[in-house]
Amino acid sequence: MNRLPFPQGRRHDLACLGRLAVDLYAQQFGSRLEDARSLAMYLGGSSANLAFGVARLGGRSAMISRVGNEQMGRFLTESLQAEGCDTSQVQVDPERLTALVLLGLKDRDTFPLLFVRENCADMALDAAAIDELFIAQCRALAITGTHLSTEGTRAAAHKALEAARRHGTVTVLDIDYRPVLWGLTGRGAGENRFVDDAGVTRQLQASLPLFDLLVGTEEEFFIAGGVADELIASLRAVRALCPTATLVVKRGALGCCVIEGDVPDDIDAAPTYRGERVEVLNVLGAGDAFLSGLMASLLQGKDWAESTRVANACGAIVVSRHACSAAMPTPAELAHWFGGSRNPKVDADEQLAHLHRVTAARPSWDELCVMAFDHRSQFYDIARAAGAAESRIPALKQLLVQAAEQVERSRQLQGHTGVLIDGGDYGRDALASATGRGWWVGRPVELPGSRPLRFDGTRSIGSALIHWPTEQVVKCLVHYHPDDHFELRLQQEQTVLELWEATR
Repeated sequence: MNRLPFPQGRRHDLACLGRLAVDLYAQQFGSRLEDARSLAMYLGGSSANLAFGVARLGGRSAMISRVGNEQMGRFLTESLQAEGCDTSQVQVDPERLTALVLLGLKDRDTFPLLFVRENCADMALDAAAIDELFIAQCRALAITGTHLSTEGTRAAAHKALEAARRHGTVTVLDIDYRPVLWGLTGRGAGENRFVDDAGVTRQLQASLPLFDLLVGTEEEFFIAGGVADELIASLRAVRALCPTATLVVKRGALGCCVIEGDVPDDIDAAPTYRGERVEVLNVLGAGDAFLSGLMASLLQGKDWAESTRVANACGAIVVSRHACSAAMPTPAELAHWFGGSRNPKVDADEQLAHLHRVTAARPSWDELCVMAFDHRSQFYDIARAAGAAESRIPALKQLLVQAAEQVERSRQLQGHTGVLIDGGDYGRDALASATGRGWWVGRPVELPGSRPLRFDGTRSIGSALIHWPTEQVVKCLVHYHPDDHFELRLQQEQTVLELWEATR
């Protein structure tokens, strides 16, 4: 068993105080960040990744941070909420912008990283707004080391930590050392993980006695202990400041060590839990995934052996994927991972990929009232028969959106309303108007009447779907009959498989 005294009967399992930012990941693998031509947007920031990951694993997590009063801030809070994370303690800054991070994937060892955090919102976290009663309802509080780097964020972190200690909330430090965020490197050196600095050590050590659990890499314990390249000496310096805290040392592919008592003479003599060996796509987020698995398991009452087993698996899965938060595994993925039938190459494990797609949180559409007006050739024929100008069809489709809105309002169909609208010249404006309302929005891709199936307006459906809003759902009408000649059936089936792969 673990000896961390997590209290029971509280509303939240874990509150995470610290970095909350938008991650923008280059979609071109093997490219310099300078040469990136498209970026995928995800929720990011070490503390936010932790809150997200614990929620995905079934924990009741909460976020304590600050975002700008703008689109990116709303994206972050909505992403956390969609995963089941409490955002009531996320402050909204009326002036500062939400932080951004840009990442490239050059090769297995090179991940150019650019933090766009000049005077950003999460580094303006207001200590006066830290709610002691909220923290008293949390079983654990995790804080990132970055929020000990400035006077203002340190004041907020200390207020939260002092409240936690008054109420028996277990306190956790993710050392999370980023030299660039302490002003020790040039702005473009975000991927640099270690710069020895006595000032940083002093700042960290002033706060270490407030924590029950400290988690970091070997390099992060170097900076916390103040003895560069001397792990045991650094761990003993930390132990002197935190006599009863548990120390978890992350050692990459070797796994991790857990030190609950005296620091041994050799790190290999400490209780060690082996890691997972996988091919790395992106190292960013591995530590956050590790801590998510660790905290979710410890809070469930699991011992160190089982908790670190889950933590190491979470880290291994995330390093094989593109994102940080969105790459976090679900309980179903972990069950497959430990089930004995997984593919040793993570990115080639089709069952794992399938479980990731279908078991993560997503909107539930158990009952829908859908108005379909995606017709194209039919509307054209009606207009010709009526002697009406073809230019009136887009206006009609806009009116039909308004009709759907009125039905939703009059029949209390919020959360149950859907529309099916084409994205071509007839329906483009109506489709844009319907998107973003919280409706189920379907959109056709087939060329009307085509047999064999062809896609409308493109020969590369995957390229076309890049430009679709994520919430839109692909609808495809296939004219298929079991008595068709086998060559026609095979051609149609291959086209549907192409569409299925593109939607993934």
